[in-house]
Formats: sequence, C-alpha cells, structure tokens
Amino acid sequence: MYVHLGGERIVRASELVAIFDVSIEQSSRISRQFTACASKRKNVEVIGEEEPKSIVITTQKVYYSPISSSTLKKRTHQLPDV
Repeated sequence: MYVHLGGERIVRASELVAIFDVSIEQSSRISRQFTACASKRKNVEVIGEEEPKSIVITTQKVYYSPISSSTLKKRTHQLPDV
C-alpha cells in the first residue's frame, strides 16, 4: 500500500519509519542533528511550496510535508493489513 504525503509524492507504507510534527526540530537537538545530516547527504525533499507541517522519515529519504502529522498518521492507520 501507499501513503500520499502531499503534492505529487507517494511512498510505500512499508518504507515509513516515523512521522513527526515539524515543531520537533525546534524542541529537540537530536532531531535537528538528524535532519541536518540527512540534508548534507542530500536525502531531504521538501514537498510543495507550502509551509511544512510534518517530517516524514522513510528508509530512503526525509520528507517535509505540507500535510499535518495527525492527518498522515490517520492515513497510515486506514491501510488494510496485508
């Protein structure tokens, strides 16, 4: 199954590692370090031109999504168990 992250970006649900509210970057030094490292490796993608509301971590990339973390989490819970 797939999860729509916003814009035209869709990822496999099996590749999802975590979904966080974007505010975690301001409150957590470790989160800032993680996203900075991913950015240096060019493994970060900002989806769309809207202000990011969530950070989605997959096995391949880190995405800044314009969709709220709560909405993305609801989408993952609606997936059928296979």
